[in-house]
Amino acid sequence: MRGLLTPQRVLIGLGCLVALIACCGLAYWQWQRFESASGTFQNLGYVLQWPLFGLFPAFMVWRFRRLARQRRDEPLPTPEPVAPAAKPVTTVDAVKPAPVEHFDDPEDAELAAYNRMLADLNARDGR
Repeated sequence: MRGLLTPQRVLIGLGCLVALIACCGLAYWQWQRFESASGTFQNLGYVLQWPLFGLFPAFMVWRFRRLARQRRDEPLPTPEPVAPAAKPVTTVDAVKPAPVEHFDDPEDAELAAYNRMLADLNARDGR
């Protein structure tokens, strides 16, 4: 029971109350607009929405408290023993890069250089 009315809880409660009063006031204003000669059904929709907007902060406080209680009540997971990491197997000649080819055309030489680079990356990734 101790700590039931902390300053933080009082401020949160006041904030929720202010939001509810303000949104109900806006709903009343929209109701007056709906009843006026220029009122539309959009105003009536807002009459129904504003109270929900005002209740949303209180719902979020309730939801956060419920989630915190669930987290607090959950048992802590027991750590499982960790097996030592397996030693990586490396083979030196598992992947050989493509042989270097000579081309007279610069585009073919560029393509061959690109393919060598890809083969080298593949060889590094395979280790």
